[in-house]
Formats: sequence, C-alpha cells, structure tokens
Amino acid sequence: MPAGVCGCCGPLRPRYKRLVDNIFPEDPKDGLSKSDMEKLTFYAVSAPEKLDRIGEYLAKRLSHDVVRHRYGYVVIAMEALDQLLMACHSQSIKPFVESFLHMVAKLLESREPDLQVLGTNSFVKFANIEEDTPSYHRRYDFFVSQFSAMCHSTHEDPETRTRIRVAGIRGLQGVVRKTVNDELQAIIWEPQHMDKLVPSMLFNMQDSEDLDRAVHPSTPLVAGQDGEENPSTLAETCFRELLGRAAYGNMNNAVRPVLVHLDHHHLWEPNEFAVSCFRIIMYSIQAQHSHHVIQQVLNHLDTHNKDTPRVRAGIVQVLLETVAIAAKGSVGPTVLEVFNTLLKHLRISVDLELGDGSRRNSAASVSSGRSRESEERVVQNAIIQTIGFFGGNLPDYQRAEVMMFIMGKVPVYGTPCHTLDTVKIGHQGTKRIQTMLLSSLIMVTSGFKSKSMVAALPPSFLDPLFSISLMEDAELRQLVLEILHNIIDRHDNRAKLRGIRIIPNVAALKIKREKISKQDVAFMKKHGQQLYRHIYLGCKEEDNVHKNFELLFTTLAILTIELANEDVIVDLIRLAVALQEMTLANEENLPMFNRCGVMALVAAYLNFLSQMIANPPFCQHVSKVIELRTLMAPYLLPEHVFRDKCPLPETLEKDEQPLYFQSADMAECLAVPGYNVEKLSLPYVPQVTDEDRLTRRKSFVDTMSLQVDILSNSLPDKSQLAEEITFETLKKAIDTTGLEEQERERRRQVMEKFQKAPFEELAAHCESKANMLHDRLAQIFELTIRPPPQPVRSGVAVRGSHAASVGARLRDEVSRPLRLLTGAKPRKRRQASGRRHHQHKFTLLLAVALGFS
Repeated sequence: MPAGVCGCCGPLRPRYKRLVDNIFPEDPKDGLSKSDMEKLTFYAVSAPEKLDRIGEYLAKRLSHDVVRHRYGYVVIAMEALDQLLMACHSQSIKPFVESFLHMVAKLLESREPDLQVLGTNSFVKFANIEEDTPSYHRRYDFFVSQFSAMCHSTHEDPETRTRIRVAGIRGLQGVVRKTVNDELQAIIWEPQHMDKLVPSMLFNMQDSEDLDRAVHPSTPLVAGQDGEENPSTLAETCFRELLGRAAYGNMNNAVRPVLVHLDHHHLWEPNEFAVSCFRIIMYSIQAQHSHHVIQQVLNHLDTHNKDTPRVRAGIVQVLLETVAIAAKGSVGPTVLEVFNTLLKHLRISVDLELGDGSRRNSAASVSSGRSRESEERVVQNAIIQTIGFFGGNLPDYQRAEVMMFIMGKVPVYGTPCHTLDTVKIGHQGTKRIQTMLLSSLIMVTSGFKSKSMVAALPPSFLDPLFSISLMEDAELRQLVLEILHNIIDRHDNRAKLRGIRIIPNVAALKIKREKISKQDVAFMKKHGQQLYRHIYLGCKEEDNVHKNFELLFTTLAILTIELANEDVIVDLIRLAVALQEMTLANEENLPMFNRCGVMALVAAYLNFLSQMIANPPFCQHVSKVIELRTLMAPYLLPEHVFRDKCPLPETLEKDEQPLYFQSADMAECLAVPGYNVEKLSLPYVPQVTDEDRLTRRKSFVDTMSLQVDILSNSLPDKSQLAEEITFETLKKAIDTTGLEEQERERRRQVMEKFQKAPFEELAAHCESKANMLHDRLAQIFELTIRPPPQPVRSGVAVRGSHAASVGARLRDEVSRPLRLLTGAKPRKRRQASGRRHHQHKFTLLLAVALGFS
C-alpha cells in the first residue's frame, strides 16, 4: 500500500498524531481538551523519544493555522506546547525545544499584536525552565533582534503599542535569564547583541514620567501589576538585572551602548536621564567593577573634547555622580587617572574660553563670546566639583596622595609644570587654573584628619603652597589659608573662630584641643619659621581685604590650638610684635586701612592667646591696651576698622606707647617656668628666600633686558650721561671710608643675634644667603657667556684710554675686597688684549651684582 494512503485513514495514522489531533476541538472556542491533553502528556512522558515528532507535528499544524488565520487553533497549539515543555525533562527534550522555538519565531514574525504577545509569553515560560544539560548549538540571535524591534513599536493605538513594547521587554528579559547563566551562551555579551539589548531598554526608560525618583538599591523595583503595564519600569528592572549579571570582562560591552545611545538622542543636554542611567548602572553592578564604568566615561569625555560646553558639562556631571558612588567602595587603579583626565579637560576649557575672548571683534562676537565664556565656566565648575567631591570621599591615605597629585599640577612661577603649559594661556589663564585647582584642594582637604603634621604637610606639598601664598593676588592667598585651615584644624574649631573680633571669653567657646605630640613639635621646629614668615609677608600685602585679615587671624588661632607649646607661643608673640612694629615703621608705604587692619589683627590674636595660655598678668596687659584703644583709638580694633565707612587717622604715632603692646611688659608677664622670655627681646625678622624671586620679583636677566630696551628706544643727553657715570661715582659706590662705626655696630648686632637667636632662624638665614649668592653668580656667568647686544654708537660712550683706565682702576678696587674675603692671592696681569676685555666685562657685571645686593 502506498505511504500516502496511511495519511487518509485515521486508524492507520501514528498514535502521536492521533493524540495531537484529539486535543483540537471542532470549535476553537471550546479551548484545549483537558482529558486528551493529559493522554498526550502521559504518552510523551512514557515515550520521550517521540517528543521530537510531536513537536514537529504541532509546529506543522500551527504554521498552517497561522497562514489560514485560524488564531483560535494557534492559541490551543501554543498552550499544548507549553504544557508539554513544562512536563517533560529528559535528554530527548532538545529536539522538541527546537520545534518549540521555531513555532515561537513564527508567531513573532506575524504582524498580529496578539500573536506576538502570545509567542512572547511562551518564550518567557520557556526561559524560566532550568535545563539539566547545556545546549551547544542553540542561538538566540533572532529573538534578540525581534524582541528589540518590538521594544521600539510605533503602533497607532497607544494601548496596543504599550502591549507590544511590554512584550518585547519581557522577551529580552527572558533571553537574558536564559543566556547569562549559561557559560556556553556568552555570545550574548558580544557587541552586536548588546547594541540591540541596551538601547531597547533605554528607549523605554526614556519615556518615564518620573525620572526624579530616587534610584537606590534599598528601594528595589518590583514589576507588579503596574510594572507589567509600564514599559519604563519593566525596562529598568530588566536593565538592572542585565547589569547585575555582567562579569568582569563584559562591563565594557554593557556600558558602551549606553554612551552611544545618549549621544544619538542628544541626552547630555539636559542630562537628567543620563545621570539617572548611570546611577542605575553604579548601584546595579558589582562594586569591584566600578572602575570600568569610570574609565568608559573618561574615554567618552576624551572623544567629546571638541563638543559644545554644555555637552562636556553634562558628561562631567555624569562622571561626578559616578565617582561619588564609586568612592564609597572600590575604585581600583583609576584614582589618579580620573584626576589627570579632569585636569587635562580643565586646561582645554580654559584654552577655549581665552581663545574665544581673544578673537572677539564685532558686537555680535562679543555677545556670543560672553555666552561661550559663561558656558565654559559651567564646564570648569563641574570639573572642580568632580575633583573635590571624589577626593573628599576617598580614605585619608588615598586623599593624601590626591592632595600631592593636585598640588603638583598647580602652576607656580619659576617651577616646571609638566601637565599645564602656562606659556600659551598667559597670566590670566594661569591664574584661572590656579584658582580652580586650589578650590578643588579645599574640597579635597575638607574633613581631612591626620595624626601628625609631618605626614599631612610634607615639604613637597608645603613649599609650592607657600610659594602661591606670596603672589600678589588676594584671592589666591585666601585659598591657600583655607587649605591650611582644613589640614591643621583637626578638632573642627574653625567655626567657633569665624570672624576677626575681640573675644571677651574664650572659655565659652569650648575649644577642643589635645596635648601637642612629639611629631608636631618636630614639625614646628623644622617648618615653624616658614609658617611665621608667610603670615608676616601675607599681612604686608596692599590688596588685603577684610576676608584676608579674618583668615590670617584664624590661622594664628588654629596654630595656637593645634601646634603651640611654650616655644611656639613665644615665637608667635614675637611675630605679633613684629607685625606691630612693621605697621608703625611703614617702610612698605601701606594704606592706612591695611595698617589699622594689621593692628586690629594683632590685638584680636593677643587677646585670644592670653586667654588660651591662662596667664593673668598677660591678660591684664592685653585688656588694658584694648580698653585704651576703645577710648582713644577705636580704629585699631577689629570691630571698628572693618566696619563700613570707619573714620581712619592720617598717621599712626609711635609716641603713643600705651596704645601698643610692649614686648618688655609681655616678657615680665611670661616670666614663669617654661617660657624663654629672653627671645622676646630679639625682634623677629623674616629671612628672604628664593620664593620671593620665584613668585613676585623680576629676575636679573629680565631687569637687564628691560634696561637695554629702554636705552635703545630713548637715549638721554650726553651731558646727563656723563654726569651720572664717572670714575668718582663708581669709586664712591665701593668706598668703605667713613663706615667703620657702622661696621662695628653691624658686627655687634650679628654677634648678639648668633648668641641669642634660635637655631632654626639662624639655619634659615644662612641657607637663604647661600642660595642668593649661588643665584647671583649663576646669573653673572650666564650673562658673561652670552654677551649682551652691542649698544648704539653715540657720543655718550666712554672711549679710548679713558675707558681703559676706568676699567683697570675699577677692577683693582672691586677685586681687593673679594681677595680679602676669599683669601686668594693677586694674580699677575696678562698683556693679551682679549683677556683684558673679558676681565673688564666680568668686573663691571660683578659691580652691578654687588650694587643690586
């Protein structure tokens, strides 16, 4: 009998086909026949080798029903497949699964939303089944593509569109659950699949109406009744699940599509959605993978360094949120990389801002340039906040390294800076970068607690910080003092000392303090003179305002609380007296407001110090001077001089001694064990170091170049030049006759100083002198090797034998004291004219150097 005849006769058909046919009723509205379905299930469990044939036959019937639009039978077929799939677990289920997935694909390919939802539901049920053995050949590429397309549905009916999108998200969630736990399905993490999965979820999350909802793992999202119908909530849940299952090697592939999606949809400006996405990412991934995300954002920032300021600011703000979360856990080896990249973009922002400012010509360009400048400020502020917030959340040992790293990037005049080239950006750009980096250091050092100042303020950090404090800019000096406050104030007493004033009762402030440690005593012995010197020089600045004096007062008070023993207290009193004497002498020609401000600063500090050391005679002396000032000279007190429109005197008279603090009276008050009152009789004199030359003074070469430029542009008359430069004039400059009395007095003062001055001050003095001599000699040799430009010939030049005789006599006069100092014997003169010429030039340059000194 031909094989085709068996298909027409029911009794001759295979049993599995008869069982499958029996589950389909004549009217599809009657639904699946339960009794016949139980028979089919029993047969499939008893004969698992027939499962693949059952699946093929069901798939064939379902395909025919889909083509003929008999959707009732399609629903019955899928229900039967679901029950068979849930009931059968054996090795033979693999071929059946292939037939099942083929039928699901048929439903997803149809244009009917109901069939797509039906196929998705069946796939989700299948995804929840844990298979006993892995599948080596099964792939889900089609399902990823189809479910992703459903997530982007644009159906006309909103309700239908929502159903399709929810089904697509649930399908992707099923793919994730089915594949991420299977090592053989690691292909799902490849870029071609993640580029479809992640944007599909973000597309639906983007439509959320509640982006401001707090995203934190303590409030998990449960896709309940509302979540099943809300694509945004369901997509977020699926996105969290995907990120939570990401392994170490898959983080980059999972984060990169997020950045690409934000670029394509222009979601960096505004960036609320971008910030929300990265909060979800950081709270969903494992803590040890945080540095991968940070690195991805940093690289993305590098690729957008030429975009608009608002886009860059949006990326930086996302980075801020990212590092804020990562800093609480593990950030890996990218700590310094974060700061390095941010500093680079800070420099780029300053370059763009200053470049736009230099190209402004017309009125339109001026208005656009101002808007661009304000936008660049937004970028710069975001970078500073990121640096400060990240550094402020690091542990103390890492924070110290970050402080050193940032301090090393601050451009300081006269010192090399390998990262920030200050030549191209000019003075304005350099100041801007200095201000920003110091502001970030304030945020980093906020809350920093170090057990010893030696570790908190090493020389490599302290020296450049003090160099900046000598610059002629009030704002920079304020930032330096605030940084010192954050580091030195370990007991949070700053808030109690805010505002310069005469404190009537210091005990009422309840200041917290501890006994100074041996490490801090050693720190003050090594760096105390340096601290005093910069406070002294900071008080002499002409551009000081009220805030500068407030910060200087706070600095002195914090030093007294945290680092003062008996020797330090004596040094601080000497410093206060020196400030008072400097104000009265007024060699710097300071304005009257500054002079009265320094006097008020001294009064406020000595009032605070006298109560801190609890010395009644000292307190009485200070209180007496303050009372007299209140009656006779209120402008010498902080409550009056810093008040608006305070009347100031024309001069400060030295004869009014009761109005000033006397070192002799204070020495009598401190004549108790522990205080070395003999030091109070020695006036405090700050030593000049290289920092003045590096930060504020013009170099010797710059001065010579300036002189040459002036001479070449405007030459004086012959008679005037002849009167100024003569042999008698030069001889008088080096003549020592008539100065024996002054020399003896100077030697007496030097001997007294070396007998009574502290060792630290003497060491600083000798070191500064050696450095100055070395610098002067280096400058002279440099000018000797590279001769200056030839002057213009004119009648004013000294000519002929007269010039030769002047040079010879001048050389003899100059070399004689040098030989006496060095002990060298006079050398015979050579007759070579070339050698004589170089000697003349060297002698003249040395005379100029001695004149400068």
